[in-house]
Amino acid sequence: MGGLGGFGGFFDPRAAGYDDPVLVAATDGVGTKLKIAIDAGGHDGVGVDLVAMCVNDLVVQGAEPLFFLDYFATGKLAPETAERVVAGIAEGCRLAGCALIGGETAEMPGMYGPGDYDLAGFSVGAVERGRQLTGADISEGDVVLGLTSSGVHSNGFSLVRKVVERAGLSYGDAAPFADGNSLAEAFLTPTRVYVKPCLQAIRAGGVKALAHITGGGLLENIPRVLPAGLEAKLDARAWLLPPVFQWLQRTGGVDELEMLRTFNCGIGMVVIATPERADAVEATLRDAGEQVHRLGEVVAGDGQVAIDGLATAWSAA
Repeated sequence: MGGLGGFGGFFDPRAAGYDDPVLVAATDGVGTKLKIAIDAGGHDGVGVDLVAMCVNDLVVQGAEPLFFLDYFATGKLAPETAERVVAGIAEGCRLAGCALIGGETAEMPGMYGPGDYDLAGFSVGAVERGRQLTGADISEGDVVLGLTSSGVHSNGFSLVRKVVERAGLSYGDAAPFADGNSLAEAFLTPTRVYVKPCLQAIRAGGVKALAHITGGGLLENIPRVLPAGLEAKLDARAWLLPPVFQWLQRTGGVDELEMLRTFNCGIGMVVIATPERADAVEATLRDAGEQVHRLGEVVAGDGQVAIDGLATAWSAA
């Protein structure tokens, strides 16, 4: 509703097809991944990262992202850089199916070094009352599915930068784990936006919960949706540890548990489905373009994540 240039943006949930919506809000940033973007001049994808980190947190609650706002802060505005960043934000909103209805650009001399900038994003979504995903109805025997990530996404980059430094490489060097790409190109691959495929699966039925695998990895994000007395039992042999994570683990000397707490390790979104509908949920997600892995199941336990076959699977990788 309305246009750009006012003091705020208007949005009509009823025009988006909702009768009795519950609003869900999320905010996030891109983190120290921005340091690589700034150092390498790779500004095009971080806007997608910004949107993805917010809207993926909305869809896990069953909500459709409605609109997005951004905050771009810098010492002195470089119009070309800002244009590339905002173009990425617009692309992220297109991928998520939400409206970019406003934002703020702040010049703060003395707060940031030459060329530095920071980003924050804010998104609001809606779900019809009573249709929220809370995980409260998860039970023993439910199936745990994993959706493949596009790479490191937007978490763990303080460790990434330390590993690159330890390896004595610069971001313009060829990536040892990605033929034809520089390190910057490989690490700046945008975070995957899972909104549309997940909404399709939710609306088709059988999805009990979703978990966005961000900071804390598989070990700390899946428990956020598990009811008391249950845990997720996964099999590490169900998916391949992608080459970027193999290189980070080997070069940085990072142990398996630290990897699983820091990175998504190839699984960017987890879907928990009823056993009777798991095949259908998996088919819906595949038809929507996702690579789906059957990771394991929900069992009785203490609210944690147990991963079998880790040493065997990762040593083989």
